[in-house]
Amino acid sequence: MSEMNGAESLVKTLLASGVDTCFANPGTSEMHFVAALDRNPGMRCVLGLFEGVVTGAADGYARLAGKPAATLLHCGPGLANGLANLHNARRARTPMVNIVGDQATHHRPYDAPLTADTEGWARPVSVWTRTATSAGSVGLAAATAVQAACSAPGGIATLILPSDVCWDAGGVVAAPLAPITTPKVAPDAVQQAARILRSGQPALLLLAGKALGQEALAAAHRISAATDARLLSTVSNPRVARGRSRFAVERLPYSGDVARAKLAGIAYIILVGTPAPATFFAYPGKGPRPYPEDAGIHVLARPEEDLLDALERLAEELGAPRVSPFERTTDATLGRGNITPQALAQSLNVLLPEQSIVVDESITFGPALYAGTLHAAPHDWLQVGGGAIGDGLPLSLGAAVAAPDRRIVTLQADGSGMYTVQALWSMARERLDVTVVILANRKYAILQHELENVGASAGKTAIEMLGIGNPDLDWVRLANGMGVEADRVTSMEGFNELFSRANRTPGPFLIELVV
Repeated sequence: MSEMNGAESLVKTLLASGVDTCFANPGTSEMHFVAALDRNPGMRCVLGLFEGVVTGAADGYARLAGKPAATLLHCGPGLANGLANLHNARRARTPMVNIVGDQATHHRPYDAPLTADTEGWARPVSVWTRTATSAGSVGLAAATAVQAACSAPGGIATLILPSDVCWDAGGVVAAPLAPITTPKVAPDAVQQAARILRSGQPALLLLAGKALGQEALAAAHRISAATDARLLSTVSNPRVARGRSRFAVERLPYSGDVARAKLAGIAYIILVGTPAPATFFAYPGKGPRPYPEDAGIHVLARPEEDLLDALERLAEELGAPRVSPFERTTDATLGRGNITPQALAQSLNVLLPEQSIVVDESITFGPALYAGTLHAAPHDWLQVGGGAIGDGLPLSLGAAVAAPDRRIVTLQADGSGMYTVQALWSMARERLDVTVVILANRKYAILQHELENVGASAGKTAIEMLGIGNPDLDWVRLANGMGVEADRVTSMEGFNELFSRANRTPGPFLIELVV
């Protein structure tokens, strides 16, 4: 029996550490890893036709599975192609293990075309980065990468593997490393928050990450009911459980002006799992904070701390009685006539399937859709984590792999959808139950709003730069060309009928909603 090589020790260690799904776009440097996957069954491999699809899919997978997937990327340029969605995953604090191929150690001095500063590109999006230098070190490095990715609050671990450490003999399988214990907040942080909330001054609990799970929201609602503190989540959240019979939470508005109006008069902001918020962008003559400049800021719990425990201890410190979710009745009236954000929200509120997973990259439609589906059937809502567009379709791919018994509903703006349209092919190949709703306004509407916000003029050149018509994108033909059934609608009546049919259809289905 031949001695184990580095690539085989990698696969065996990942499987032993609980990583059994790999989103991949391999190249020559990764061929020994690909071969090792054949010899070691147990790893589900999903091919993506672009690395931004691969990294975004690993993000969506981990949010539902509660554990990391691996990615397989081809050298530094392959990692670079995936960086935008790695940025989103970093902001969402998603656990992920990147496996990146590299030049053989003895070949690197020759500066071959794909030679790059791969570590340098990986570090800004990674909580842990390492280049293995021998076959015998690969197994332990892989186990350490999984441990680092899973450490609270979650993050990206990037393991770079020169070709020769994969093909050389001497690989050693490493045992899984024990997870690092999540720290609990100090008692004085809880007591200080309780003093603030007892003061009678207007206060806000701003929640993020695992503070948006149902148990944590139950504790937050106890605190709110006992003290009249307001509850809001951050603008973009990795995963929120919503719908009937669940605790609800509003989002902080995206617009700085709207947020400042909403938070006018707030004296204290208590942060739970998030830094103090800033507006997405700077604007001439406006402050960077979406809350009163004189508001006091208190940190109850940092992102890496146990957020559920902190909220429950604060509720107990306040003697807050337990509360039940507000029982909401469903308005079964479907949206009719012209397609507007409000009409679409009305229909989604009625038609979302039970236990569906909504992936939201709806951009300008987004606020109305989120607010308008509060009474829908129980569902989870996923958002793009870091503002880099082009994550909606990959997130949907990964979520569908992680939760095959649940329907994925993707609310996707057309401009950002084109960044990673290749994800449709992977959905078809894997026969995943995804309903993609393309909001086809044929322009970068969010950028047109931003042009106005910064006070810039909008002449012919500017308008052409922000429109994606001429020619119009044909999403039905694009989807069909990648094996996805699709149809186009121009009215709410047509949407209501097609959306219901799509959710009953096995496999992916795309609806081009011309708005």
